[in-house]
Amino acid sequence: DALKSVSTRPLILHQYPIGKGEEPIGFIDLVTEQAFLYHENAPADPVPLPESLQDQEQAARAEMLETLADFDDHLLEELLEEIEPPQDEIIKDLKMELGADLIVPVFMGIAEKDYGVRHLIDALLREAPAPESTAKRRLNNVDSSLTVAQVLKTYYTPQGGKLSLARVWQGTLTDGMSLNGVRAGGLYHMLGQQHQSTHEVSAGDIVAIGRLEGIKTSDILVSNGGKSKVELPKAEALAPVYALAIAPEKRKDEVKLSGALTKLLEEDPSLAWEQHGDTNEIILWGQGDIHLKVALDRLKRKYNLPMTTQLPQVPYKETIRKTATSHGRYKHQSGGHGQFGDVYLDIKPLDRGEGFDFSDTIVGGVVPKQYIPGVETGVREYLTHGPLGFPVVDVAVTLTNGSYHSVDSSEQAFKQAARLAMTDGMPKCQPVLLEPIMVIEVCAPTEFTSKVLQLVTGRRGQILGYEALTDWSGWDCVSGYLPQAEMHDFIVELRSLTLGIGFFNWKYDHLQEVPGKLAKAVLETAGNG
Repeated sequence: DALKSVSTRPLILHQYPIGKGEEPIGFIDLVTEQAFLYHENAPADPVPLPESLQDQEQAARAEMLETLADFDDHLLEELLEEIEPPQDEIIKDLKMELGADLIVPVFMGIAEKDYGVRHLIDALLREAPAPESTAKRRLNNVDSSLTVAQVLKTYYTPQGGKLSLARVWQGTLTDGMSLNGVRAGGLYHMLGQQHQSTHEVSAGDIVAIGRLEGIKTSDILVSNGGKSKVELPKAEALAPVYALAIAPEKRKDEVKLSGALTKLLEEDPSLAWEQHGDTNEIILWGQGDIHLKVALDRLKRKYNLPMTTQLPQVPYKETIRKTATSHGRYKHQSGGHGQFGDVYLDIKPLDRGEGFDFSDTIVGGVVPKQYIPGVETGVREYLTHGPLGFPVVDVAVTLTNGSYHSVDSSEQAFKQAARLAMTDGMPKCQPVLLEPIMVIEVCAPTEFTSKVLQLVTGRRGQILGYEALTDWSGWDCVSGYLPQAEMHDFIVELRSLTLGIGFFNWKYDHLQEVPGKLAKAVLETAGNG
């Protein structure tokens, strides 16, 4: 029933479960009416159909046939006349309806124990549309003489070689063939860690192609050098929702990290990394804590790069509430020419989001024009680390007055004078701490909407509203603001509250003043407090 509520097409139950208490131990194939018992990591054994399940199996099979009969008049006549349809006819109907995207077959199993996996693969081979019919539907108006393939996944072998796992949609692919102007450097069938070399594959085959440099996952490969435009569905890259700051355990490994991360992201496009401009941390982004643990294990195992991890720093900023005037004089004598610079600055707050503005109202040459850029440089350098210990934003600084020495003054001296003036004036401007606020959209089934609302508000979030999710029956989308400081494990708790199916999107929106008690705690641990 849970599956039916989210499917726009009829579900066809292909198997009926055999259980022992709460534990699944086998299934009955509703097409052949053959029962099977599972064996961990081994094929299931055929067994006689349990007498205790005959009535339930018959009811489930009748429901399957009645659903198929909605699309086949001949099958409907047979059922009305109580004629048992042959197995070949049932399989033919399943294949036709699945190929026309009219039904959703449902199988069961436990992949971790290899329960039901082999029967699912057998059913796909038996009932899924033939490669030629799928290609005809997907590759409309594409020259049939061309070989067309699509990269499904990218691998880097332990020896460092690149393999592009690709599906052949049309034509024949041979070793050495040029695809998008790149020569295929070997074709391989993959089975676990084993690679079996082959010379030729055809439509429907999935094959690993060696040394396709410059080719990425989802790229479409064409034998005429990519000159023909071919459109095929591509998997959208998932937006990252969980992050860790990483660093190599050994300082000497820093030079290898960038290259290893690039390969890691080619293998898994749902990962992302950045070197944060404010905190200078290397941030690895993914889909959750387990996802990043697996990625870090691969860095260690494949590239010999053990990493240390920590929570990413929140890129706090600071601004000011009041206006102040400050004076800075830099005078230094060390034999020979000295250093002299003297400035008066007006410092005032700007509206949120306006950034930084520098101007001067100098008249009469009290500060020569060639020294004014040094004043601005000194101000900008100071603003990278304000009185609270964070970058300063939304501030206007005006150079109003000053003095110079005809011999000892220089641009460097005025830069130092400006820094002294800012160091003196900024604490008088009532600095306040700002935190980044994200706008988020959280999507979950309707029965979890109240929990999602509590989750957002419980993390200092602000609800903007919620509405039904378009094209997703029974789902709601909650929009709101959430401080970045509260976002780190948001996806973990969201999945816990929604049985693992809730998801959210986010983007930076604005800066907002941190509440008093929390600001004090932040300054004690990370700022100049």
